[in-house]
Amino acid sequence: MSDHYAVVGYPIAHSKSPLIHRLFAEQTGQDITYEAILIDSDEEPFAAAIHQLRQMGYKGLNVTLPYKLDAFELAQTHTERAQIAQAVNTLIFHDDGTIEGDNTDGAGLVMDIRDLAGFPIAGQRILIIGAGGAVQGVLKSLLDEQPASIRIANRTAARAVALAKRFQQEAIPISGGDFSALSELPAFDLIINGTSASLQGKVPPIPPSVLHPHSLVYDMMYAPTPTPFMQWAQQHQPDCTVRDGLGMLVGQAAESFWRWRHIRPNVADVLHQVRRYITSSG
Repeated sequence: MSDHYAVVGYPIAHSKSPLIHRLFAEQTGQDITYEAILIDSDEEPFAAAIHQLRQMGYKGLNVTLPYKLDAFELAQTHTERAQIAQAVNTLIFHDDGTIEGDNTDGAGLVMDIRDLAGFPIAGQRILIIGAGGAVQGVLKSLLDEQPASIRIANRTAARAVALAKRFQQEAIPISGGDFSALSELPAFDLIINGTSASLQGKVPPIPPSVLHPHSLVYDMMYAPTPTPFMQWAQQHQPDCTVRDGLGMLVGQAAESFWRWRHIRPNVADVLHQVRRYITSSG
């Protein structure tokens, strides 16, 4: 009998997770099913819906917007990275009845940048745009890679400063400020857009001076064609490298798959297949 897994959220029909995990299962020979399940908290509380799925025999779940904070509250135990992020995107249902919460977003981001893009994070000057949950979920993983420094830029400087203080450590300088302050700083090696601006066809108001020819410009959003942020970067610095967040999506899914099945799929192969699917259907 197959083991059952799913991704839950609202909305959920757009999710590529069922495709990704089906490809993982085919590649590794795992007998699982994986589906997308809509949870409307106006009709049923999130916790009640999760407990019902567990009673139905599901072994684990991915959690997407808007329920990552609810999943954190629901989980009885947390990994260190989930505890630091204060958000959960992976639930593991253990045989002893406990529910463990994990956050694989940072691992997925690092896997894509370091392993798939071949861009070493160690020793690099990093600029992160945004100070919301997406950024909060990946900061620990980036810091673990030992960059030279991290700057957080946000429309509201106070949020960026507060987030930088929360993650402050002696070995790696991490600071925060608003977008206008970036014009006074040297260019960055790695620039990560952690906002959802690209979904609205917009670009955060950052100065082109943050770019240099060898910068890797990374948008956590993805699309069939280059995102507005990627287009902006190449218009202002044609020699820079741009990358969207599809690899992060596949990477975080691979980390969840490993937590559930204790086997690591080949992410590069699945990313290629998912990219081809999105491009052809986009």
